[in-house]
Amino acid sequence: MGRAKAAAALFALLSLLSLCAFAPEDGEYSVSVELAGGSGKASVTSPTLLTVKDGVPVARIQWSSPNYDYMVVDGRHYDNLSEEGMNSVFEIPVLCWDGWMDAIADTTAMGSPVEVHYQLFFYRESVGSKNELPQEAAKRVLCVAVAIIVIGGVLNYILKKKNS
Repeated sequence: MGRAKAAAALFALLSLLSLCAFAPEDGEYSVSVELAGGSGKASVTSPTLLTVKDGVPVARIQWSSPNYDYMVVDGRHYDNLSEEGMNSVFEIPVLCWDGWMDAIADTTAMGSPVEVHYQLFFYRESVGSKNELPQEAAKRVLCVAVAIIVIGGVLNYILKKKNS
């Protein structure tokens, strides 16, 4: 019975290590992320941009508020990358897949700065094309709209010339 427990524990440890070690090839992707903790009023954009460089996955976390000035992940400090007045944005490493990852975010929403403990959950199976991001879809819609306007204008010009 001792061997069976040891084998099960080893299997569980290897499974956990494989989840944390997963990284797609270098490039840009989308990934679904879930937020827990805090007061429950804040949220993060999901899916979000995932950039992998030299095998290191980094998620671009955009908060639903402009009041976050830094985050701490795995003891490292990350500054807000957004412009003044825009929702706070941070680029943080993805330390673990399909498991809760601890993070601290400093917010000034309550007046004086307060560090709030959160957890982020990155869904390994959701890693996909960057085109799945809402921002990318909006760019495609805008390009199609511009193309329709230009083509419509050209056709209108041609028809007016032809009728003259």
